[in-house]
Amino acid sequence: MTGYDVVICGAGIAGVAAADALTAQGASALLVDERSPLSLTSDQSSECYRNWWPGPDNAMVALMNRSIDLLEALARETDNAIALNRRGYLYVTTDPARIDLLRRAGETAAALGAGSLRIHTTPETYTPAVAHGFDQRLDGADLILEPAILRRFFPCCADRAVAALHARRCGWLSAQQLGMALLERARCRGVRFLRARVESVEVRNGQVVAVQAGAQRIATNAFVNAAGPFLRQVGRMADVTLPVFSERHLKVAFEDHLGILPRDAPLLICADPQTIAWTDEERELITDDPEAHSLLGVLPAGAHCRPEGGEGSQWVIALWAYDASPVEEVFPLPPAPYFFDVTLRGLARIIPALDVYVHRPPRPTIDGGYYTKTRENRPLIGPVGPRGSFVLGALSGYGIMAACGAAELLAAHISGSALPTYAAAFHPARYDDPGYCVRLDAWVDTGQL
Repeated sequence: MTGYDVVICGAGIAGVAAADALTAQGASALLVDERSPLSLTSDQSSECYRNWWPGPDNAMVALMNRSIDLLEALARETDNAIALNRRGYLYVTTDPARIDLLRRAGETAAALGAGSLRIHTTPETYTPAVAHGFDQRLDGADLILEPAILRRFFPCCADRAVAALHARRCGWLSAQQLGMALLERARCRGVRFLRARVESVEVRNGQVVAVQAGAQRIATNAFVNAAGPFLRQVGRMADVTLPVFSERHLKVAFEDHLGILPRDAPLLICADPQTIAWTDEERELITDDPEAHSLLGVLPAGAHCRPEGGEGSQWVIALWAYDASPVEEVFPLPPAPYFFDVTLRGLARIIPALDVYVHRPPRPTIDGGYYTKTRENRPLIGPVGPRGSFVLGALSGYGIMAACGAAELLAAHISGSALPTYAAAFHPARYDDPGYCVRLDAWVDTGQL
């Protein structure tokens, strides 16, 4: 183990995808991580994907469309071993005043390349999603403006739901199977995995020449920082300060033994901000906890859930990033005593039957990780620092869906291949442009769920 064309730090989904993309171009690659592949944050994912991204330009939509193309190609190649579906994301509102926001979101997404917006006031014009597989060709979104359509196709939704936006080139997959398929493909092309900690990056005359991993010095002219939540720490090894921070995001899994969420449901998202209707006793308890005061105020939109597991499963996955303050990365994650209860209450706004679990909760399984992100929630992909130093990171909660497209872009940077038009939007050097930094002040919607 004396030398490789590329050494990749981090064997999460970003690093594994990078190994796949680079070995596809004939590079010899070494994947280095002190943990087993895909075992830190990648296996805590909600496993969803979407081409539904706001922004001042179409860069995120273009990247996601390309990445989903690659996911679909892999699904076909493996007889859908990654369990890819295309059920969509259903944004539901109970507030008539927010219908226009859904309409504008659909129009904006269409203008950015996510597909056309279709508006429905009768059930005959609406095409429901297929529960399994991914070959349904509908993209864009369907804006449902008639509550009777919602009750017909989504019977678990609240009677007071007034509209919903069904984004179509969206769904979920098996993140573990995706990671293992990419890793196996890379292994067949010769990638090696070293279970060790990257200790330092050796730079000589402004050029990366070696990486120290554990007790081994590995010669290389290209080093990729794909360290996920440790992106900043690893960046410093190459004398690079990366403009990223982390948020703690959790998810909960529980058995829906009452069958409240249909097993063929899409990802259901509450599009309304809301205030939880705490009892006086609960409010007093929260008031006495200084870390929970924010739960008494208005919480953001975005509580979401989906069915999990194959035929016969009763499991549901639920998430709500109601507290997305920047934090230091600590493993294992600190306990979150209110998370399941608050998330259930948030979802009950659009799925009222879930309220029964608030009062008689099933046993939850809570895990999660850190969304390491840039200010505008766009990834860092490309060269940074000394020659031969690259970054593939800040894939804030969208690593599973973006990894294939992002790794392809990284490989183009390293090999000197032609870059796609969206490459500059993710290049770390974008922050060197004072005008870009000024424009960030007007960046309102980062697309975070």
